[in-house]
Amino acid sequence: MEDLNSTRRRPGRPRAADAVDTREVILRVATDLFARNGFDAVTVRAVADAAGVDVATVHHHAGGKLGLYRACFALVFEAERRALEPVIAAAAANADGDLLAALHRVLDAFVDFLEERPETTGLWLRRWLEPDRHAGIDEQFSMPLYEQVQQVLAAADKAGVLHEPQPHLAVRSLIWAVHAHAVTGLHGDVPADSRFALRAFVHRWLDRMYAQP
Repeated sequence: MEDLNSTRRRPGRPRAADAVDTREVILRVATDLFARNGFDAVTVRAVADAAGVDVATVHHHAGGKLGLYRACFALVFEAERRALEPVIAAAAANADGDLLAALHRVLDAFVDFLEERPETTGLWLRRWLEPDRHAGIDEQFSMPLYEQVQQVLAAADKAGVLHEPQPHLAVRSLIWAVHAHAVTGLHGDVPADSRFALRAFVHRWLDRMYAQP
């Protein structure tokens, strides 16, 4: 006999798994649109049409346009956090050992991530063009990872393992450089030689900055 106290699914009401899938589709579509066109050029209607849902469904899963925009940053941040935190933690644990090799692994993980998710680059570059808008996005969705790497460099400098008096500038400068070169991934396949050249460049940069003479 059916438990009359159990929650019933009303006719037409999506199952929980369906709701999760719909939200993910909406956010992936919105992330791509914001990355290509910027905040002002994207409408909730355009996101709904691209995702194959109605406007009410977008509002249900993400709120209004600003809520949708922030949810896109949350989506890419969570993916980036999963990709980078393990190698950042390994670098922190190597502060007294082969730190340079561990930092090279952090770089590889970062470049790998951007090659797999080029929309991340477009999303951030367009956001950085308007630094006075959308307060709190950087603090919530970029600085936590930046600061972890900065702490590794600062601790290594303090221990005399490497010399980096400005870890904040070092981390931000390299991130800007990688994003600037990775942006071509938004517009189709990037030639293999370009990908290899970027990866070789960042590794040369790291060696010339911190390798012992």
